[in-house]
Amino acid sequence: MKAPSYAEGVLAGDRRSVARALTLVESRRPEDSLAAGELLARLWPASGRADRIAVSGPPGAGKSCFIEAIGLEAVEQGRKVAVLAIDPSSPRSGGSLMGDKTRMPRLSQSASALIRPSPAGDSVGGVAKRTREAITVMEAAGFDLVLIETVGVGQSEVAASQLSDLLLLLVLPGSGDGLQGIKRGVTELSDLFVVHKIDVQAEEAQRTARELEGALALLRPSQPPWKPRVLLASSVSGEGIQSVWEAISAHREATLPGREARRRAQQLYWFEQRLREQLWEEFTQRTEVKARMPELASAVRSGRISADQAVSQLLGECRGNKCL
Repeated sequence: MKAPSYAEGVLAGDRRSVARALTLVESRRPEDSLAAGELLARLWPASGRADRIAVSGPPGAGKSCFIEAIGLEAVEQGRKVAVLAIDPSSPRSGGSLMGDKTRMPRLSQSASALIRPSPAGDSVGGVAKRTREAITVMEAAGFDLVLIETVGVGQSEVAASQLSDLLLLLVLPGSGDGLQGIKRGVTELSDLFVVHKIDVQAEEAQRTARELEGALALLRPSQPPWKPRVLLASSVSGEGIQSVWEAISAHREATLPGREARRRAQQLYWFEQRLREQLWEEFTQRTEVKARMPELASAVRSGRISADQAVSQLLGECRGNKCL
């Protein structure tokens, strides 16, 4: 099938076409890049209408269970929900390792929801390399809520925040001590905090929520006039899930006037990211560079020269033979 056929199916909301389109835009094969680019260009005018929520949190925080609970709440409200679940990659196949569909059984059976697991690969920032493109496909197919499950909280969730309208951080009871287990960076970027699994540790959850509220008073909100909130919830019992959904709706109402400007800034971020990627790929595929890199890598590995010296040599030689 050609890109126009894929686009026609996606715009009609055909799930098979959506799945094929996602496979195409996530492909790393060079021969697929032109078709993927044409497809995205056709879908771009129909995208941008969904609410985008990224859900992050440390391992064991229950991200998949929480997303299923929120997704089911959204479906009850008449929303069409797309879930992009970023999983750790298999060291053998490179594919998605966890398989989030198995952890969202009820949501995966809903006719108003679609779950797409994607391997993180070598990408950093909590998302996969083509998550942004996957969002375009999902929005063009008519999904009006996109939930992005990041691979896990780390020092930097910048990529996740640059893809979403709201970054929600799940927190485990007992992890509020100075926020050391969460990292200040992602705390500053987050718009909503949910102390999860309160059905297991109710008292500890209350203490963690108080500590988080105290810490947030020292931080500047990432999306004024919205002030980040701390809520408590359990995906198992359902307690607090409706309150979380109400907070998500309140955040949307408060930040909607500035959404267009925020998304334009996000597009600039991704322009710069993709430019770096393309320049690196094209540079390293040049004949002179491919021939020289193994020798310089060997010299760096053996300690004969430093990494800075190797880069200077390579760039100097490229300037000399005009391969830059």
